[in-house]
Amino acid sequence: MTARDSAAPGVQPPATPRGRVRRVVALGLAALVWAGALLVNEPTWDRVVYHWGGLSAATRWGSAVHFFLTDIVKIILLLVGIIFVVTVLRSYITLERTRALLGGRREGVGNVMAAGLGVATPFCSCSAVPAFIGFVAAGVPLGVTLSFLIASPLVNEVAVVLLYGLFGFKIAALYVTSGLLIAIGAGWLLGRMRLERYVEGFVFTTTLRGQPVPPGTALSFTDRMRLGREEVAIILRKIWPYLLAGITLGAIIHGWVPEAFFVRYAGSDNPFAPLVAVAIGVPLYSNAAGILPLIEALHAKGLATGTLLAFMMSTVALSLPEMILLRRVLKPPLLAIFTAVVAAAILATGYLFNAIL
Repeated sequence: MTARDSAAPGVQPPATPRGRVRRVVALGLAALVWAGALLVNEPTWDRVVYHWGGLSAATRWGSAVHFFLTDIVKIILLLVGIIFVVTVLRSYITLERTRALLGGRREGVGNVMAAGLGVATPFCSCSAVPAFIGFVAAGVPLGVTLSFLIASPLVNEVAVVLLYGLFGFKIAALYVTSGLLIAIGAGWLLGRMRLERYVEGFVFTTTLRGQPVPPGTALSFTDRMRLGREEVAIILRKIWPYLLAGITLGAIIHGWVPEAFFVRYAGSDNPFAPLVAVAIGVPLYSNAAGILPLIEALHAKGLATGTLLAFMMSTVALSLPEMILLRRVLKPPLLAIFTAVVAAAILATGYLFNAIL
């Protein structure tokens, strides 16, 4: 071990102007490479799977392979980027300041802020998990963070525009309003239940060279960069089996569309139609844009609006792949409570809209 490795955090000599420039340039290049990889990820796998591999996007096998490769790379990139940035920022901000920003408003305003942030970040349910880990690790209250986790896949500009184009302003406005209310209300309720003890302990602990680093510790720039890299490696090592299992499951069920079954058992004459819709929607895995063609087809067959909205919400806000990923950071009691609260809110929304529309 060198003297540099054994030195305490924050005692390294100040960098020269040239050294600071090199660091800024290196960080900028790393950010460009990361953003570029995220940007070309899907087109690259389009070419690899469909052009070079000879598979067809119209087949379940081709769609599943493409989905798996695209999503596994996308989520790993999001994990690396979000965890690194959040860890470095956390090294500058004390836990008390973070909690003061959102925690002091956790009885409602913090949930509204988190849900609004979720609307601005159009992640699917699995892609929102890396941000969830980063926020919890940064000291943002659990209930506030759960509002983000619900809102991000549930309500985003893509869903709003597509819903408006397919069904008009009224349906789009109802979906957005109900989605935000679910995210805010469910997050607030879960926050009031004080369930932090059911979050896995490693999420709250940041280490540097194997030693815990209290939030707000004075660190050098080099230490902060190393802190970010080590945190990325630690979390990836802990969740990679769950990540692989979740995306594999998502790929297997991707594109499976139970349209005939849905029409038969969730028709307008069935008083339990919203319940059936939620039960079918949860195992599926899609984002709002991916599920809307099915919603449009089912709407044309006369299914009730509330039933369709419940199906869409349960598909994009709750999924088995998301549950597998979340299991690594949430203990079973919290995972079960989270799923039950969100599913109940979606079910109530479906029945409400069926009654008033």
